Amino acid sequence: MDRLTSMAVFTKVVATGSFSKAGRELGLSPAGVSNHIRALEDWLGARLIHRTTRRLSLTEAGEALHERCARILAEVEEAQAAAGALHEAPRGRLRISVPITFGMRHLAPVITDYLLAYPEVAVDVSLNDRKVDLLEEGFDLAIRIGALPDSSLAARRIAPSRSVLCASPAYVERRGAPAEPADLERHECLEYTYRATPGQWRFRGPGGEEVSVRVQGRLTATNGEMLRVAMLSGLGIGVAPTFITGEDLAAGRLVPLMPRYALEEVGIHAVYPQGRHLSAKVRSFIDFVVSRFGQEPAWDAWA
Repeated sequence: MDRLTSMAVFTKVVATGSFSKAGRELGLSPAGVSNHIRALEDWLGARLIHRTTRRLSLTEAGEALHERCARILAEVEEAQAAAGALHEAPRGRLRISVPITFGMRHLAPVITDYLLAYPEVAVDVSLNDRKVDLLEEGFDLAIRIGALPDSSLAARRIAPSRSVLCASPAYVERRGAPAEPADLERHECLEYTYRATPGQWRFRGPGGEEVSVRVQGRLTATNGEMLRVAMLSGLGIGVAPTFITGEDLAAGRLVPLMPRYALEEVGIHAVYPQGRHLSAKVRSFIDFVVSRFGQEPAWDAWA
């Protein structure tokens, strides 16, 4: 007998607590159900179920097998669904959460082109710099920038995110340029609220050593675009991702500072619930975005 089928019959017997009920749900006779259970017992050389006139109970071997059967059958079902999804046309509504500035500056044209390429998909975009709960809030995927904490989410890297310490030429002319991280303590520093270490900027020195410095300033914001405007106006120094400031750096509206000290490079990722196959709409969207950015995105062309 097909062992996967026998496993499915066994788990159905356990779920219903009855050979006859399991048979009715599976379209088998009670004798057919018994044959599948007997085949499993013969294969394992162990009794799986105690039967009385009133109830069924699992033996120790039956309990161990039931746990494994449930897992095996779930994985088989997922594999079948994933294989089917390869031939499925992307369709339906795709709900995504993206950071505000990255979404407006870089994802907006990509999403437009994606919708033109896949006319059976509708996209619902939430622009928000907070980290949403995908399952709780019903999102199919989110774009996350920065180090990813351990979680139940799966992730695929879309592109690198590099940051630069920078300020406007007017600020540098007025206040001078810091040469070492400790110099920043005497400067007006513009702070991003959601930084992993608020009020503390970390660098890697020319010898590979890690250096951190406490900073302060009069402007803290939850959005990088606001900090960019403040830097352009000459208010202060900021640590800004190049996907926000790349054009300004290329044009000289902002200038990089402390070139001997490097900032951490992180990733831009698409994150989505794991443990189930990717739908065609999610898979095709992620593939589309990855193909547009890559490891040397256009915003780093200034360097």
